Parts: sequence; C-alpha cells; structure tokens
Amino acid sequence: MDENSSTSLLLGKNEKVHFHDCPGCQTDRLKQTNTGIPYKFLSYIWLVSLCTALPTSSLYPFVYFMIRDFHIAIREEDIGYYAGILGSSFMVGRALTSVLWGILADRYGRKPIVLVGTLSVFIFNTLFGLSTNFWMALSMRFLLGCFNSLLGTIRAYASEICREEHQALALSVVSTSRGIGLIIGPAIGGFFAQPVEKYPDIFSGISLFGRFPYLLPCLIISLYSMGVFISCWWLPFCSEFCTHGNFMDETYPWRHTTETLHIHKKKAEESCGTCHVLEDSSNSVDKRGDIVEAREIKSSYYGSLLKNWPLMSTIIVYCVFSLQEVAYSEIFSLWAVSDKKYGGLSFSSQEVGEVLAISGFGLLLFQLLLYPSIEKMLGPLVVTRLSAVISIPLLSIYPYIAMLSGLILHMAINLASILRNTLSVSLVTGIFILLNNAVPQHQRGAANGISMAAMSVSKAFGPAGGGALFSLAQKRQVAAFLPVLGTGDQLVFFVLNLIQFIGLVLTFKPFLARP
Repeated sequence: MDENSSTSLLLGKNEKVHFHDCPGCQTDRLKQTNTGIPYKFLSYIWLVSLCTALPTSSLYPFVYFMIRDFHIAIREEDIGYYAGILGSSFMVGRALTSVLWGILADRYGRKPIVLVGTLSVFIFNTLFGLSTNFWMALSMRFLLGCFNSLLGTIRAYASEICREEHQALALSVVSTSRGIGLIIGPAIGGFFAQPVEKYPDIFSGISLFGRFPYLLPCLIISLYSMGVFISCWWLPFCSEFCTHGNFMDETYPWRHTTETLHIHKKKAEESCGTCHVLEDSSNSVDKRGDIVEAREIKSSYYGSLLKNWPLMSTIIVYCVFSLQEVAYSEIFSLWAVSDKKYGGLSFSSQEVGEVLAISGFGLLLFQLLLYPSIEKMLGPLVVTRLSAVISIPLLSIYPYIAMLSGLILHMAINLASILRNTLSVSLVTGIFILLNNAVPQHQRGAANGISMAAMSVSKAFGPAGGGALFSLAQKRQVAAFLPVLGTGDQLVFFVLNLIQFIGLVLTFKPFLARP
C-alpha cells in the first residue's frame, strides 16, 4: 500500500481506518496527534457564533423608536405589539429552514453552510437598516432568519473538532460567544442607532445616517459578518497538518477547508484489503466484511432522530428555556426605555447599550475562566438546574429596581444584568453539551437543525408574547390581575419566572432522558 496515499490505518476490531481523501478522517487524525486545546479552531468557532448572535437581538434597544417612526402604531401603548411581531419574524424564518440547513450540513459539509449564513447576514441585515416602513423591515428580518444557518452548524462543528476532554470548552465558547453577541448586539444598537441625535458633531441630518437613523448599527454588524465570511476561506487545516507529515500532498482535495464531515468515496478494500471492521457510525460492515458507503448509511439514520428520546427531551427543555430567554431580551429593553410612569427605567437607548456592554464583559470573564471548571466538577445537567433555580428570585426583584434612582439604580441594574446573563448562558451551555452527546457525529447537523427549528418556533412566540404582555402591563399599572400576580411589571416578570420554573421541572426524570 502506498504510504502517501493514506493517512493512518489501524487494524483490528473496533479500530478506525483513516481515508486519505476524507476531511473527517483527517480531523480525527489531527485530534489523535494534537492533545492540547485547539485554540485556532476555537477562535474560528468564536467568530462564527458571534456573527450569528449579533443581528438576532441588535434591534431591541431601538425597535421601540423604529416602530414609532414608522407611524404604524395608533397609540404609544401599542408599540410593544408591533415590536414583538418584528422581533418574532426572524425566528419564524429560522424555524422554517433550520432542519433543511442541518441536513445540508450533514450531506455537503459544515463549511459551505457557514459561508451561506455569514453572507446572508451581510445582505439582509444591511437591507433591514435601510427599511423605510414596517413591512420592509418585517420582510428583511424574516429573510435574515430563513438564511440563518450558523448556530446549529457551528455547534456540530465544535463538538467534532475537539477531543472529548475539550468538548465542554468548545461548546462553552459557542454559548459564550452567542451570549455575548446577544448582549453586544443590543449594545451596538443602543450606541449607534439615531446617530444624528446622539452625535450631532459627527453626523449631519442630511447625511445617509440622517435619512436612515437605524442603518449605522446594522452596517457595523454587516461589515463584521463580511469579515467572517472572508476569513472562512483562510482558516485551513493544512497549516496544522504540515507539522505532522503526509499532509503536504497537493492532490489532497480538502487541504484548504475547515471541515469535519466524513465523506468516504472509496470502498475500504480499495484502500486496504486487510481491514475488516470500521469503527464509528459513519461506516458500517456486514458479516461478510463488505463495507457500505457512509452516505448510504446516513440516510437510514435521519428517520431515527425523532425516535431518539434523549435528543427530543433535551430539545423540548431547550425550547422552554429559549422561550424565556428571548422574551426576557425583548422585555428588558422595552422595560428599560419605557417611562417611569409605566414602571420602566426611563433609560435612553445608549444607557441600555451601556448596561448590556458591561454585562457582556462580565459574561466573557465567567464563561472563559470559570465555566469549564464548574462544568467539569458538577456536570452540565447540574449547572443547568442551578442556573435556572438562581434566576427565579433574581428576576423577581426587577420590578423593585425600577423604584430606585441615580447611581444606585445604575449599580443595581448592572449587577442584576451581569448575573442574569451569566446564568442564562451557563444554562444554555449545559443544554448544548447534552444535545450533542445524544447523537453520533453523522447526525449532529440534522439534530442541531431540528433543535434550531424547534427553538426558533418557541422563540417566535417569545418577542410577540413578550411585547403583548408588556403592552398589557403598561395599560394596567394599578389594576391587579390576580392577587398573586400583582400589577403592571410584576405580572411581566412573574410570567418569565413561571416559564423558567417549567423548564427547571422538565430537567428531572422521568421527562429528561440521558443518552
């Protein structure tokens, strides 16, 4: 056998053949030879995860003012309804296409799907900033959601590119980057929306940003996404392979890709006639020793995903917590910018951006420095439960924070926001780990696609339901709904806590099954 035509061939039962022209096999080879933390690939995961999160919630600090400027709401109290619909359109689009993107990622690889997703952010997010009416803004957010294929794909990639002992760190990077994106995105929206009003010395009223007051934050995020799109072409494996030999062959077809998918175009006996058994669910052997190609086996596994209860129960729990998370993100920004007479904080969009930026910095420190050790000590499920438990009393004090003023108000809301966002991201990270452990590699794209579709459906209800609930609370500041619910904002945060409690209950047996 030609040593330069194959990477590594291990003989014996339950051992693996490494095919020369398979990118997934090259990834496995790389993981065997490199036992350290793959910082290079973690940085790639960080960049892509941040790209998918930034546009998701960047509109929340200025959506109130955007709806007001569109003159579609008859009364000020009705702005929350339209803001919720606009926020939900993104999730509706993502729910309709996530499964398709997951299947495509399993069939054609992770990298092409990432490229499509990053390019779509640049196009549709820019057009959203150029919207001149409510229906154009709604359409652009919907299309942005339809082409948002990044999060599920990069989660699958993160669990495949690292050795098992580093998977918690890799998925923590996904959730941390995503969580920071969900914080920095609104911060960008808060700082840079309506720049003519905030920075009159820099921006003129007759300039492009005077005509389109919400374009600048969208453009900043779009330019970042274009940078990520370009960088995807220059994050190859070949620089890593060159240090280990046998990977400098110019005929290697995948040498310029960041790919983890197993694609076996040859029969195993064409590579080596002495191999009898292949490990891994992406290859299969019958009793006669005949090898079935990977893609033929993969097609038979898609139908089993819906019967995989550890996967489906984890997805349901993920949906409940995601509903609460996006409803909180929508309500927090609306609550913070609303007037004191409605129980809000009377913050400007810039002050909301400052709170979210501080929260992002605290979240970054916690997730990178503390979370991997905590997860290793307690396990992902315990971390998820603890995060949910602590979040409930924390949210209960939010209506009382609005009674404060001055420096004390800013200190209290910043501390509460840091703790709340840290708990939320820690919770989601644990769910990511459980979800990826519930399926083999060749099903992770489709599994994450299903989870993204289901999560997007739940999140589609979050902004719309949160906006409607917030508008109802503003109209009933003094009228009690029920004695236990209180009035106004107390109802809003009571409902958020109720959803959180339901998610917590579902993390216990017999509902949540472990693989």
